[in-house]
Amino acid sequence: MARLADYYLVVGYDLDKRVEGEGQGRILQRFPEKDWEDSPFPQGIELFCQPSGWQLVPERQPASFFVAVLTDINSDRHYCACFTFWEGLDNPQLQAEASEVDEADEVLAVVQPAQVFAPKSLVLVSRLDHTEVFRNCLGLIYTVHVDGLTVPLETVVGNLLTCIIPIAGGSQRTITLGAGDRQVIQTPIDDSLPVSGSTVAQLFRQLGIVNVLYLFCAALTEHKILFLSSSYQRLTDACRGLLAIMFPLKYSFTYVPILPGKLLEVLSTPTPFIIGVNSFFRSETQELLDVIIADLDGGTVTTPECVHISLLPEPLLQQTQTVLSMVLDPELEIADHAFPPLSTQPSALKIQDKEIRGVFLWLFARLFQGYRWCLHIIRIHPEPVIRFHKAAFLGQRSLTEEDFLMKVLDGMAFAGFVSERGPPYRATDLFDDLVANHVERIRQEEACPHKVMNHVKELAEQLFRNENPYPAVAMHKVQRPSERSQNMAQKQSPFPALDDVAVQLFIDHAASKLKTAPPVVKAEVKGMVPSGPPLGDIVDRNGNVMANSARRLEVVRNCITYLFENKMLEAKKLMPAVLRALKGRAARVCLTQELNQHVLQNRAVLDDQQFDCIVRMMNCTLQDCSHIDEQGIAAALLPLVTAFCRKMGAGTTQFAYSCVQEHMVWTTMQFWEAMFYSDVQNHIRALYLETDEGEQQNNHEQQDGSGDGREISALDLASEQSRLWPTLSKEMQTERVQKEESTVFSQAIHYANRMSYLLLPLDTSKNRLLRTTGLADVESVSNSYVTNSIAGSMAESYDTESGFEEAESSDVANSVVRFINRFVDKVCNESGVTNEHLKALHTMIPDIVQMHIETLDAVHRESKRMPPTQKSKLLRPTLLPGEELVMDGMRVHLIPDGREEATGLMGGPPLLPAEGAIFLTTYRLIFKGTPHDPLVGEKVVTRSFPIASLTKEKRISVNLAIDHYIQEGLQLRSCTFQLMKIAFDEEVASDLAEVFKKHMHKLRYPQHVQGTFAFTVGQCSKMVVEHKTKDKNQSLKTLSKNLVKTAKRTIGRQHVTKKKYSPPTWENRSSFQSELDEDVISVSEEADQSSLTLSSTMRSSDRQTMSNVVERACCRDYQRLGLGTLSSSLTRSKNEPFRISTVNRMYTVCRSYPGLLIVPQSIPDTTIQRICRCYRQNRFPVVCWRNPRTKAVLLRSAGLHAKGVVGFFKSPNTPSTGPSQADSTSLEQEKYLQAIISSMPSYSESSGRNTLSGFTSTHMSTSDSSDKLRQPKIGALMKQVMGTKEDVPGTFSRGGKWSSIRGSGRLSAYNPDVGTRLAVKESPQPNGGPSEALFLRQQKAYLYIIGDKAQLKGGKQDSFQQWEVVPIEVCDVRQVKNSFKKLMKACVPTSLTPEHNVSFLRCLEESEWMVLLHKVLQVSVLVVALLDSGSSVMVSLEDGWDVTTQVVSLVQLLSDPYYRTFDGFRLLVEKEWLSFGHRFSHRGAQTLGSQSSGFTPVFLQFLDCVHQIHLQFPMEFEFSQYYLKFLAYHYVSNRFRTFLLDSDYERIELGVLYEEKGERKSPQVCKSVWDYIDRLNKKTPVFYNYMFSPEDEEVLRPYTFNSNLKVWDFYMEETLSEGPSYDWELRGRQERVAEETPEKADSGGPKSQRHIVWPCYDSLSKAVPDAITKLLQDLQSLEAELGLTSEKWKDTWDKIKTAQRTEAKLESKPSFSSSLLMSSNLSHQRRSQRVYLQESAGGSSINLTLDCEATATSTPVAGRPSTSTLYSQFQSTESENRSFEGILFKKGAMLKPWKPRWFVLDKTKHQLRYYESRQDKECKGVIDLADVESVLAGTSAMGAPKNIEEKAFFDLKTTKRVYNFCAQDSLNAQLWMDSVQSCLSDA
Repeated sequence: MARLADYYLVVGYDLDKRVEGEGQGRILQRFPEKDWEDSPFPQGIELFCQPSGWQLVPERQPASFFVAVLTDINSDRHYCACFTFWEGLDNPQLQAEASEVDEADEVLAVVQPAQVFAPKSLVLVSRLDHTEVFRNCLGLIYTVHVDGLTVPLETVVGNLLTCIIPIAGGSQRTITLGAGDRQVIQTPIDDSLPVSGSTVAQLFRQLGIVNVLYLFCAALTEHKILFLSSSYQRLTDACRGLLAIMFPLKYSFTYVPILPGKLLEVLSTPTPFIIGVNSFFRSETQELLDVIIADLDGGTVTTPECVHISLLPEPLLQQTQTVLSMVLDPELEIADHAFPPLSTQPSALKIQDKEIRGVFLWLFARLFQGYRWCLHIIRIHPEPVIRFHKAAFLGQRSLTEEDFLMKVLDGMAFAGFVSERGPPYRATDLFDDLVANHVERIRQEEACPHKVMNHVKELAEQLFRNENPYPAVAMHKVQRPSERSQNMAQKQSPFPALDDVAVQLFIDHAASKLKTAPPVVKAEVKGMVPSGPPLGDIVDRNGNVMANSARRLEVVRNCITYLFENKMLEAKKLMPAVLRALKGRAARVCLTQELNQHVLQNRAVLDDQQFDCIVRMMNCTLQDCSHIDEQGIAAALLPLVTAFCRKMGAGTTQFAYSCVQEHMVWTTMQFWEAMFYSDVQNHIRALYLETDEGEQQNNHEQQDGSGDGREISALDLASEQSRLWPTLSKEMQTERVQKEESTVFSQAIHYANRMSYLLLPLDTSKNRLLRTTGLADVESVSNSYVTNSIAGSMAESYDTESGFEEAESSDVANSVVRFINRFVDKVCNESGVTNEHLKALHTMIPDIVQMHIETLDAVHRESKRMPPTQKSKLLRPTLLPGEELVMDGMRVHLIPDGREEATGLMGGPPLLPAEGAIFLTTYRLIFKGTPHDPLVGEKVVTRSFPIASLTKEKRISVNLAIDHYIQEGLQLRSCTFQLMKIAFDEEVASDLAEVFKKHMHKLRYPQHVQGTFAFTVGQCSKMVVEHKTKDKNQSLKTLSKNLVKTAKRTIGRQHVTKKKYSPPTWENRSSFQSELDEDVISVSEEADQSSLTLSSTMRSSDRQTMSNVVERACCRDYQRLGLGTLSSSLTRSKNEPFRISTVNRMYTVCRSYPGLLIVPQSIPDTTIQRICRCYRQNRFPVVCWRNPRTKAVLLRSAGLHAKGVVGFFKSPNTPSTGPSQADSTSLEQEKYLQAIISSMPSYSESSGRNTLSGFTSTHMSTSDSSDKLRQPKIGALMKQVMGTKEDVPGTFSRGGKWSSIRGSGRLSAYNPDVGTRLAVKESPQPNGGPSEALFLRQQKAYLYIIGDKAQLKGGKQDSFQQWEVVPIEVCDVRQVKNSFKKLMKACVPTSLTPEHNVSFLRCLEESEWMVLLHKVLQVSVLVVALLDSGSSVMVSLEDGWDVTTQVVSLVQLLSDPYYRTFDGFRLLVEKEWLSFGHRFSHRGAQTLGSQSSGFTPVFLQFLDCVHQIHLQFPMEFEFSQYYLKFLAYHYVSNRFRTFLLDSDYERIELGVLYEEKGERKSPQVCKSVWDYIDRLNKKTPVFYNYMFSPEDEEVLRPYTFNSNLKVWDFYMEETLSEGPSYDWELRGRQERVAEETPEKADSGGPKSQRHIVWPCYDSLSKAVPDAITKLLQDLQSLEAELGLTSEKWKDTWDKIKTAQRTEAKLESKPSFSSSLLMSSNLSHQRRSQRVYLQESAGGSSINLTLDCEATATSTPVAGRPSTSTLYSQFQSTESENRSFEGILFKKGAMLKPWKPRWFVLDKTKHQLRYYESRQDKECKGVIDLADVESVLAGTSAMGAPKNIEEKAFFDLKTTKRVYNFCAQDSLNAQLWMDSVQSCLSDA
């Protein structure tokens, strides 16, 4: 029974305490005056009466009513029903003004009304929630006052305060307050179910299904929820409705349905809440960042961005929404029906409300089904203590991924749920029944909404009956104020004060009555709570069973059986499969069960190998366990890790636990708690069962105490015990309590030991475990719900009592002790262990830990003595001569990256991951190791790259799927297209990894270029860059100093640093030692140098330099091209148009140019010195090549300085306003260009201005008719470049090549007729009209200047100049750099990406590398065409050392066949790239200084372009593709000095330009890449292109569109067997090693000659060499066998070639092969040529297979099926292909007769063909001689031709079958056999 109302009060407006219009309320009267003992008076009610603030209003408002809820400190809720009405009073502000009349300036603008109205509230405070009753009671009091009824108010209030009603039980009580009223109060049947009226349905109507579900999930996952509405009662109802649908969970956080405006700061509290606020305060709620706001009036729910709400898991969410919509909107289903049923109105609100709650009950039953099986009962007496095992619940329901459920289970509401519903013996309610008895029904119906709906309706009925037990309610009778009194309220008297004494008398009277009344005894119906079906059955459906699991479990069982039967070999074979299987849960469970069977009396002693295997399996099993161990695997292994052990020396035993500590689960407090409670439950259960049963049950196997059906579960047992408890005697009770307590205590000791086993590392000096998991400060986050406060206070106090203070030196011990103490405190406090016992435990723990540390020390000592677990031996890499190790090998694992070949995804076993070591040498970074996969364990995997090519290094963390944990790793990327992802093994200390990185950085970015490998090679690896030794050879140093000084003086701007170094020796230093000490040349002496000869202007000291400069290859090239000679006296011949100028011999004019330059004969050096200032970096135009036929020249320069541009292009003919416009340098530049133009024969011939016809005639006369056929007309090329014919003159179309050079092809400001003049030849248009080109000026420029579009803005072209500017867009260095980065990522991705949009081709396209190649090639082809048509071209782009160099070199390569030979290409690179100062060091980021600029592969881009041309013209190049790859690799490798430094000047300064070849310290170290290539080329034909058969004076014009370009295989290929193949010394050594080893193994039976060739592992060219290489190799080995001195391969090749040529001439009918090579026209049909190449791929490398010069009859090519398939494309029965022919009888297949056939033996194709008859052209069959094993004499067989002698038969045995032949006679048979035999031996 309870009071209907605790307090009644009247609250009024406080006139005394007004602050600036803000009023306050005060309690005018309160009854009873004294607080009740059981419910104190709540504070602050006056705030809640007027939540929006106390204010006076000018007009009377209608009376209002709402219920506010206050929660007190004991979290009891008080319902405050407020009834507010308004009373008139005189305006206090007017009175205030009257008293302060003198302040005239404060006149109020607003006229104040004379009378205002103040609010007054009547409030009831109650602990019961009967809203309607309160409304009626307070209304009655107001009515009595207003209508002036005769009843005294004291009586009404007194009756109200003394009214007592039952709380629950479904009774009905009629009450009256003595004013002629009557009310009936119904109490709910079960007070555990909330009473909701129709508030839930109302809430859904206001917000809608999705929004309410959203709020529901938010409330359960503890978010902050704020309701807004302008109605207070609606706020209360909404909050009440939300709480009702959360049943059976109870909301335990801040709950304020109506929050007063004054307390709004409560909203910024950090804890979750459900609060309602009036919409009036909406603006104040805007800045709340983490609050979900539900606007009831507007029906919206807004969630801030930072709040993430976990929703119900699917399919639950969907099903819930469906059922809710069926309840709320039943018409939705049939909205589309043609004949809808007549009435489908939703139920009445009250019923609908219960239906919605039914849906949520159904939902919770599904969420929490089986929860009782996861309760651990750890004490039964005196009070049950229950814990929920969250991990087991989640694991068995397989819901670990479900965010929502995790959060709910962690929440406070669920904690309350467990403590309230956990006890097994208590009163049950609707939910208990549902979750116990209806789970099966729910499961079967969940997919069918209509069945669910029926169930929901049943639940709704029960809920409705609970709230309304008596449907026929007696009539209420409550007076309301009459209309008249409401209208007359103006004259109404204020609410009177009541008589305190009268009311108090009522109260006292009632109280004394109660005391005498007999107590009401309500029998509580307690019972055993049913548990429902066990979880196991529920989960079978959705427990994820792994495929093929039975087979996997079999493997696990077999492996363990083998282990214990000591069949170690068998077990090891199964091991990888077992480790893979252990990824699945079933296999893990199986493992624990199997291992359990081998444990006898808690012990299983193993030998070392068994122990290792078991530990590996355990580690693998634990590896995928999460830290909460939801599958119970760690729990099952826990008893096993303390059982399995091995005996070691000195009587020590090592247990498995010391090897499985590296797992998170052991440091998780929750895991230990769950384990502890589970064990305690088993022991308590055993305690109460009969002892004999207890024996069986006392094993650890039963985690949840859930046995099979006939066993009594611990909860049932506890329930039974709780029922009996009151009947036991005192002694029995205490005995049971003590027994239970000591059970818990003994388990706590047991667990303290267990925890110390798993937390103390074997080597206690290394605190590994604590470091990785932060155990030292793990706070106990647990799923047990008892406060931690006592635990905290005790831990500290007991710690000090340990007896081992002095011994605990290591912090490991301390942190472990702290961890165990925390655990013990927690579990003991929760399970009610006495304080004495707890103290004892705290004293024990340090001793336990210390003792364990001592045992571990002994074990650790012994384990060190044991032979270590065998890790694979670290293989040593082979090093180059002069290469030295900087750091010895560190054990690492090479992890697969995004390339699929090595991972086994594309077939074959995975070569990666591999285990081995990484070595850092002075030159390379090398990984060498063996694959993890045992199938390829004997293979060696090597990956390496030069340290100088490292472009990016990044830390990664790696988790390998093997039994060791590896934390840190590195990802190293190299610009040789290699990527190494390595993970350091655990044996590598982390500081060692840091040292490794430091060394790597130091080697990658040396201080100075002399720190690179090319300089340090052969020296000590600890080399210091600056040697302090005295130089033997001062001469060079002085010379360099002089050079530097002069340069510094003249070019003050460019800053040069001086470095110390030890220079190489110099040839004749003694001869000019004295002269070196003379003065340095000064600039003044060079003033009129042009008039003097070279020798007279030079000092003798420089002459020495000059002779070296002259030696430089460029001069030879200039002489070859006829661009000026250097005769012995160094004088010029006057009649040549160009001369070699020495103006830059001291590198004073241009630092980055060579010493000797080609300039026009007529230009003096002084002019050059002036001109050069107009160009960037002083790189003025110089000639670098001349077309031998048209005599047009190619010039290169940098772009102009911005200031020079306009002046440069101003024509001298334009009227100028003054001399300032054409300043002198500009004129000199023009003179310079004019001089170049004048040097062209076509210009001088055509008397000044050359008309187009004259020009073309001279051009055409020089080219023969065949030329016309094959040269695409220059006009057509330009047309293609410029756009289509239909374009208006002056615009550039988007199509064609030109558009991409020009940019996007907008209307251009440049002269539109750049090429149209060239196009004039093709005048007739398709439509017959004249070509537009005719209207343009009929003139072709003599000089085209290829300039940068961006720089040429503003230059106006004059139509009568001799030159013309072609503006193009240049790709700048940044573009190249970024493009290259993307290209590397595309070709060598870091990881396998499953997404389709990141395919290789997509990434390649995004890199735009091909687009850049296309641009460069396009410009080059254009320049070639211009030069070929007789115009000179000057390439003047950027700084003249990147794109300019690329274009100029490609133009020369395309135009001049000389540059396509070995010598020519070398010369081209030395001249254009090295001498003309391409900044190799800067672009390659070779030193610390250039590190920031990053790697920009300009030279690589050039090599790629050459590769593209090589692909299109395979017969034009003397060198092979491998040669280009070799250069591409070594230009970044820093192995040679060739590609170091940025210019000749720098090379001279360092003394590396003219090294004396004879005096090398170590002959094996090559300093120049060219020398190295020469030497290697002499030994092996690897750089040679066998297809080389050049055309005289052939100009190549490759196709340049993207579709014609191929990705270079240099970027993609890899040979893991030996690493990159570009360091040949290593290759040779590895082969030698490989050859030595197989000799021993060859003792066995016959071995197959075959071996598998893997794409990423073997080197294809080595495994499957092409025919010619193979023949040359065989020749060499045969010569070696015969003891002959082997001939050089080149000589052999040349001999064969000449022999073949002469033979070809003698042949009357030229054979296919000779004609292919000899006919000069064929090489232009390069397209058809390539068809043969591509289709011939029989596995051999293509570039060498079709080597027609070798296929002549003089060298029989035999034994290779791939070649024969190639030849079979050419049908020919000519005699030269028939080495021997005749008729043979051949035996048919089974039961077929012998038949005569015409047989042809073809040595060339290496086959035996047969035809029906001699004349037959159609071949009937072919026997490939490559397959023939032997030719033997045969015997006559059945059905053979008659009367033929025995010896005429012979058999041909092939790999497939045996052929039986018969010749005409024995002689003929012998001939055939010999011929075939000779063919075979030739092969």
